[in-house]
Amino acid sequence: MINGKKSLFYTVLMAGALMSCGGPKQAPSEEVAKSGNPVFEGWYADPEGIIYGDTYWIYPTTSDLYEKQTFFDCFSSKDLVSWTKHTAILDTAEVKWAKIAMWAPSVINKDGKYYLFFGANDVHEGEIGGIGVAVSDRPEGPYKDLLGKPLINEIVNGAQPIDQFVFHDADNDEYYMYYGGWKHCNMVRLNKDFTGLIPFEDGTIYKEVTPKDYVEGPFMFKKNGKYYFMWSEGGWTGPDYKVAYAISDSPFGPFNRIGEVLRQNFDMANGAGHHSIMHVPNSEDYYIVYHRRPAGVKTRDHRETCIEKMTFNEEGLINPVEITTEGVEARTIQ
Repeated sequence: MINGKKSLFYTVLMAGALMSCGGPKQAPSEEVAKSGNPVFEGWYADPEGIIYGDTYWIYPTTSDLYEKQTFFDCFSSKDLVSWTKHTAILDTAEVKWAKIAMWAPSVINKDGKYYLFFGANDVHEGEIGGIGVAVSDRPEGPYKDLLGKPLINEIVNGAQPIDQFVFHDADNDEYYMYYGGWKHCNMVRLNKDFTGLIPFEDGTIYKEVTPKDYVEGPFMFKKNGKYYFMWSEGGWTGPDYKVAYAISDSPFGPFNRIGEVLRQNFDMANGAGHHSIMHVPNSEDYYIVYHRRPAGVKTRDHRETCIEKMTFNEEGLINPVEITTEGVEARTIQ
């Protein structure tokens, strides 16, 4: 098990002043465990958090030089506090067309299979790379390349094919993928076995849905019939990196920027961004999983994965999230 930089927080309730005859003290209350931040050791970024059954999973990018980003690890937990590391669940030995820069997993399960979408090769026009997809019978892998080639290789609408997020809209049983770097975001419609793209009703394959100030890292979730679209802004190597969001009545937008959700605290960390959301089913418990660079650290790739609670106001707007060293309280899934 990986304990990471865990912290245990204690609340001790004491009785009133001792009587002259010697009054008894109350027993201490049970200790309250918290995850601590980062939630596990190592330099990891772009974390995708998801819940499979009674288990939390985090699939991050290995944060290192591009030529060393040739594999993915993942982590699992029953309570958000103790995490188990699963090493090298997918690598370039399995994905023959990927050479470097394997980035930002997006994961989903369907029909008893587990799918991992990823970007590779930091692709530019005319190069081989882009968004791939792998499949496994288990969430911890090992994963196998599903196609033997990228699912999306080309540059469309100015969007580099990276930072993909797969969203299942349960209302119409459609699977949409939002993706894009270089300040452009596209959405596409996936076929039922994730082997290709299919046209939207108007015949188009790609729709640009870029919000104001978008840079990369799109994420979508649905709450009370509304579509919450989120993304990262600013430069990923700089202190202005942050998360913003929009709310729409449609998965196609428009996505009009409402405001920031997450940003750095210079006393603690900078570059807080590229996040995902985990929602405990049948509850109002939402968690934001993100990366940040510890205060005082200048090295580009020294990024760590963290988690905070995310809440909403009475109007359904997301309350700004404060980054912490404590993380979140232990939470099991029944």
